[in-house]
Amino acid sequence: MVILHANDIYPTNGDGVMAFKQNSDLFYLTGVDQEETTLLLVPDAVDPKEREILFVKETNERIAIWDGEKLSKEQARAATGIQQIEWAHHFHAFLHRMAPQVEHIYLATNEHLRANVVVETSNARFIKECQQRYPLHRYERLAPLLHRLRMIKHKEEIKMLQRACDITEAGFRRVLDFIKPGVGEWEIEAELLHEFVRRGSRGFSYGPIIGAGKDSCVLHYVANDKVCKDGEIILMDVAAEYAGWASDLTRTVPVSGRFSQRQRQVYDAVLRVFRGANELLRPGSTPMEYQKEVIDLMERELVDLGLFSAKEARAQGPDKALVKKYFMHGTSHHLGLDVHDVCPPHQPYAEGMVLTIEPGIYIREESLGIRLENDVIIGKNKNFDLMRNIPIEAEEIEALMQKH
Repeated sequence: MVILHANDIYPTNGDGVMAFKQNSDLFYLTGVDQEETTLLLVPDAVDPKEREILFVKETNERIAIWDGEKLSKEQARAATGIQQIEWAHHFHAFLHRMAPQVEHIYLATNEHLRANVVVETSNARFIKECQQRYPLHRYERLAPLLHRLRMIKHKEEIKMLQRACDITEAGFRRVLDFIKPGVGEWEIEAELLHEFVRRGSRGFSYGPIIGAGKDSCVLHYVANDKVCKDGEIILMDVAAEYAGWASDLTRTVPVSGRFSQRQRQVYDAVLRVFRGANELLRPGSTPMEYQKEVIDLMERELVDLGLFSAKEARAQGPDKALVKKYFMHGTSHHLGLDVHDVCPPHQPYAEGMVLTIEPGIYIREESLGIRLENDVIIGKNKNFDLMRNIPIEAEEIEALMQKH
């Protein structure tokens, strides 16, 4: 038996609540973006009609007036292809009747390597409840199975990801026409959000990072409250979601419309590493092997930029501390329904996976941070760049900024 619950709606203050964000595994399996939804899968159920049941919140006129209509049984059936639709308040009665038919119960946990969960989720609450009610069943982890399913993207998923990337492109081209000395980072954020939403996105797929000058060296800078000055560069790690799927873009551009000589040197170095990483990100390579090879590429560029000597590079230990002073993060992560999408630890890269490529060089003493990032599908012979149409060459960016 597999049991998977929707996420909770989380409170803010007073009677306020945060925007609802569906559990990605439940959305992946059903496409239902609605609270109080539960999926019950029992492949060996005695009654074949009960091998796949979806429980949804029962709607009524009051809910329709205040919050808008929820899915009817007919709508849920049409949207998901699941024939057995029941109201959410009947879930426990079905569970109590069907649990004796099975020996194994698969439950959902957040096993993302970067997860730091400090609140109790609906699935976490249910684990305690279920184990207390049925203590002699054998409990299994659902997460590894869903990770294996989700890491290889299907054709329909690729369509959604490409649409998210296309919307992101429109936003980036818009801000190239807007950026100049004196504009606020928050104004750039507003321009991007306007373009994303008007093209059918619900907004950013993650908190936008828009940092000029010294803040371009802050990896997770989210204040976006400074004024952009002449001579600075501005790093924008910002992208649109579409229908639940994420994109992830980073571009670094000159506030004045032209790179200085030093900015251009660092920019070109990052771009060379970006292209080299794309060649290294191939089926069969492991994340650790790939990162080590990218670090080697980056080391040569940092030496050429004069940040340390070749002798110092040879003398540094295997931890590559000199490289990591200027390039301290990973080069790629999986992308899908989540910006940092799921994947089993140390899983070799394979055809059909979608990953970011995002090298960067951050020279804090020069207030100069440059990162470039695109999203690619790993192919059999070469990767397919979902952001292939988004300007990345320094000359093209300068030309577009000077045109306006």
